[in-house]
Formats: sequence, structure tokens, C-alpha cells
Amino acid sequence: MNDYVELRLDLEPMPGSDATDLIAGLLGDIGFESFVPDESGLTAYISTSLWDESGVDKALEGFPFDCRISRKATVIEGRDWNEEWERNYFSPIVVGDRCVVHSSFHTDIPEAEYDIVIDPKMAFGTGHHATTSLILGQLLDMPLAGKSLIDMGTGTGILAILAAMRGAAPVTAIEIDPFAQVNAVENVALNGHPEINVILGDAGALEGVDPADVFVANINRNVITGDIAAYSAHLKSGGVMLLSGFYTDDIPVVQAAAEAAGLRYESYTECDRWTCMRLVRL
Repeated sequence: MNDYVELRLDLEPMPGSDATDLIAGLLGDIGFESFVPDESGLTAYISTSLWDESGVDKALEGFPFDCRISRKATVIEGRDWNEEWERNYFSPIVVGDRCVVHSSFHTDIPEAEYDIVIDPKMAFGTGHHATTSLILGQLLDMPLAGKSLIDMGTGTGILAILAAMRGAAPVTAIEIDPFAQVNAVENVALNGHPEINVILGDAGALEGVDPADVFVANINRNVITGDIAAYSAHLKSGGVMLLSGFYTDDIPVVQAAAEAAGLRYESYTECDRWTCMRLVRL
């Protein structure tokens, strides 16, 4: 059974949209997968196997805004998550005027060069979050035909799918959460790219994968800085690495870890304080 804990956080007074982004970042560091912000606060989801109330207490200690946070945790039994997203959250989006992301239940879909179908269930990555859309934008602008690519922490598989659509091959996607990995397999099939190799595992799974021309990781700062040596070892010399899942304020920390692992910082893009760093393997 794919059960989840739904954590509802209400902020009073509401400091602004940056507050919910920051909470999402803090909770993402301890395993929360999906976030739905609104005008009063944030609803976040985590697998029951990872739920730890004391961990939430510790994570929220890093929240800098002066406001009262009330919270309620509810266990949600496994359900048809496609139906949940259809009813509540997921609507078609267009990224970079070239890529439309929608689910199989949508009917009014804008036309675009790249049409990606994502049935997200409970896995992270529909293109709505700034970190996902930032990397999508980078992949749209990069020459990918004939280049190998690794997508670390693939979630729904959306980044790997776009890369394959743009001619990248082979494409390897790695996901630590078993439910999300199954969802990614379903999504790559939905988009006609079953050749994408979706592996269940963490950075240790890279041991069986050849170094790639492009390496993508949209996770969080702590995981990235902890595993970046393994990432770098699986990127070819001169290859490009795209990192996201953290704020622009975190760039110096990530850059220091990257340079120690043999990577050169090139540039970054940002949206709503979230960032996507571009690095090159020396």
C-alpha cells in the first residue's frame, strides 16, 4: 500500500510566497516529495515509511520568518493519485514556449514542439515547481542529439523524457523512492521512450552506469553536496552538469563542493529564489 502522511502547515501572519518556498526546501531535505502552496500556507506529502515528527520539528527550526506555524498530520491511504492531481492540483503548463507538460486526463492542451505526458501520482516533478522548469529550460537550449544523459532523482521522469525527445541517448534515470520509480517507468512508456533505463536506487546505483555527456540532478542541497563526488565521477571530461533543488543563497556551498569534485562553475538561472547551476567537468 502506497500510504502517505499529509502535513498541513498554516502560517499566521503569512509572510509571503517566499515563506512557503523556504518551508518546501526545508521539508524536501528530510524526504518530503510533493508540495502544494496556497495563500494560507503549505500542504506537503511524505511516505509513511519516512515520516518523523521530530525531524519536522528540527527542519522547521531553520525557518527564519516571524510567524506562528500551526500544523496537522494526517495519514492518507493509497489511492488513485492521478484522480487527486486532476481534481486539485495539476494543470497543463508550457515551458520556454517550446514544451508543453500535461497529463493523460487533460483535453485542452496547447500545441508545442515537445509534448510531454506526465501522470504524476505522488511523485515529484510536473514542471510546475521552479526547479523542474528551470532544468527543462536548460535542456531545451542545449544540444542533446547523440549525447548520453543521467537524470539523478528522476521523480516522474520528466527531465529524462524531454532529453530523450531531444535526441539524447542513452538516457539513464535513477530514483530512490520505489513508488516514484514505478511511476517514472509508466511515464517513459506513456511518452514512447521505453528505452530510458529507469533504475531504483541512490547514488550507489551509478556504479553500473557509464559516464555521461550530461548529468542532471534536481534533489536538494544536502543530498547533492553529499553525493557530488559520485556525480562528477560519472560525467565525462568536458561534460555538463545541471544542479537544482536549492536556493540561490546556497550557490557558494554547492559550488565549493562541486569544485572539490573536479567541476568548474559556469553560470546559473533562477526563479522565485530557486536556482539551476551549470557546471563543467574538468
